[in-house]
Amino acid sequence: MIKEMCNQAKEASQQLALAQTRQKNECLLAMADLIWEQRPAILNANQGDVQGAERAGLSPAMIDRLMLNESRLEGIAASLRDVAALPDPVGKVFDARELPNGLRLHKQRVPIGVLAVIYESRPNVTIEVTGLALKTGNAIILRGGSETIATNRALVAVIRAAMQQSGLPPEAVQFIDNPDRALVNELLKMHDTIGMLIPRGGNQLHQFCRENSTIPVITGGIGICHLFVDESANQDASLKVIQNAKVQRPTVCNALDTVLVHRGIAATFLPRLVERLKADNVTFRAHDNAMPYLKGFSAPLVQPAGSEDFDTEWLSLVLGVKVVDGLEEAIRHIAAHSTGHSDGILTENPDHANQFVARVDSAAVYVNASTRYTDGGQFGLGAEVAVSTQRLHARGPMALEELTTYKWVAQGDYSVRP
Repeated sequence: MIKEMCNQAKEASQQLALAQTRQKNECLLAMADLIWEQRPAILNANQGDVQGAERAGLSPAMIDRLMLNESRLEGIAASLRDVAALPDPVGKVFDARELPNGLRLHKQRVPIGVLAVIYESRPNVTIEVTGLALKTGNAIILRGGSETIATNRALVAVIRAAMQQSGLPPEAVQFIDNPDRALVNELLKMHDTIGMLIPRGGNQLHQFCRENSTIPVITGGIGICHLFVDESANQDASLKVIQNAKVQRPTVCNALDTVLVHRGIAATFLPRLVERLKADNVTFRAHDNAMPYLKGFSAPLVQPAGSEDFDTEWLSLVLGVKVVDGLEEAIRHIAAHSTGHSDGILTENPDHANQFVARVDSAAVYVNASTRYTDGGQFGLGAEVAVSTQRLHARGPMALEELTTYKWVAQGDYSVRP
């Protein structure tokens, strides 16, 4: 089954690679319209998945990730329209030059070919990664989690209807709707047909793919994210940034996990932080050195941090806090505990800001801004297929250009090498 899917996807990718931008955009817009038109069927399927997840005892964070409503469907449809409005990278010419030997040389962007995406919980991924794949001329093989299988079936039906309507090959989108995990093992060996594998889920999924795949793997999307509040920071403005980074949507990878506070302002800032965020039902895991500043608060609101707490991606309304002596200690803590996703500094000191940017090695580094901006849409890229925390090929939100590779094109005058 998997081999046949991969072969169909590879064959369809050759047609899709030649599709005109207009045709691809028509497909994306048709998909957006059909999602809205078919919302009763999609939401009904999703309600069944949510109920099944609740019966299975999935965490509130996982249930929030898999849940759809009209507002979220509207956002998914809007992201497709945003991608349709973006420039098509396929065929883009760059690094053109004429060489002393007479060759006229340039690079030209081309699709990767076939992408495979393995993901958990979030049915929005089904639409968003497919939209990006189609815009870049790539076929795609989707393998969602068993907890969202009914929702994904409904969404894939919409995708294929839009492709048929637009004259694109529906075989370019393959969906593994069998939850048997043995099929994943088989998929990971399809290096002859699949050009890139993107796992989207927890650390166990990423590690499993890295250890078992013969396909190049792009990993990321696991964020232990930090903000350092420098002694010079505007405290009122910093509280707003931290609140946004932690509370707006705590179940996502760019939500804030740890606040580091300069010792010089800890006595005033830490109690204000707890007082402000307790109204949002945030609870705190405080390092030993932060507890003396929080004597006015008791458990469960403020609890001593455990040995693993600063290495935990909370994905919930839990926030770690620690006092540091200054910029050096903050950077050391981030180097020891960050996953390289999104980390930032809140400061009025330009030198500290510059040092932080230069020395913190994360995919996105912020100065006086919320970590919640690490997102393809917020970066002006449209929806993203993943947020890469590695260094090769792509880093940060992976959108259109990151789903292409390039070829060298050399033009001569019947030239021969001397």
